[in-house]
Amino acid sequence: MLKTWRRYLWLLVLVALLSFLLPRGARLLYPLPYREIIVTYAHREGLDPLLVAAVTRVESKFYPRAQSEQGARGLMQLMPETARLAAGQLGLPYDPDRLFSPEYNLRLGSWYLAALLREFGDLTPALAAYNGGRGNVHNWLERGIWDGSSRNLSQVPFPETREFVRQVLQNYRIYRILYPGVR
Repeated sequence: MLKTWRRYLWLLVLVALLSFLLPRGARLLYPLPYREIIVTYAHREGLDPLLVAAVTRVESKFYPRAQSEQGARGLMQLMPETARLAAGQLGLPYDPDRLFSPEYNLRLGSWYLAALLREFGDLTPALAAYNGGRGNVHNWLERGIWDGSSRNLSQVPFPETREFVRQVLQNYRIYRILYPGVR
């Protein structure tokens, strides 16, 4: 009886320790750097900050100096022409070198993501447009190549875009679990 009681007590201690450590450990894998900036600009654009965090994690792993072979820059991997459009809409001066500034990049990227959500009316095609281009996504939807749903991502012609949308949606779910107080 004493051995059973000790095992039970040990199991309770182990469960308590794991429940304490797991969220912290998971947050090491899914950090939320630039939290204040993300929250500020996400709220300004009517976005969930955790969605912006998920896009940023997938795009750059929160590395502000990230640059793709195609020329996308910064945390949210904005193409210079997209950033120029966003800056103009926000009444900001455009400077491609400032795309490496976390605040500037997150401000422009949040605006652009919100604009795509308004344009497409749904998260999945908006994310596809963020990665694969607005014109391409409109074309796929109009021609019936893709129905715009996450369950039919296999219909998206660009493998990179399929994977991007899948990863962002997965990261978004994880961020909502790990950071329930960030909204």
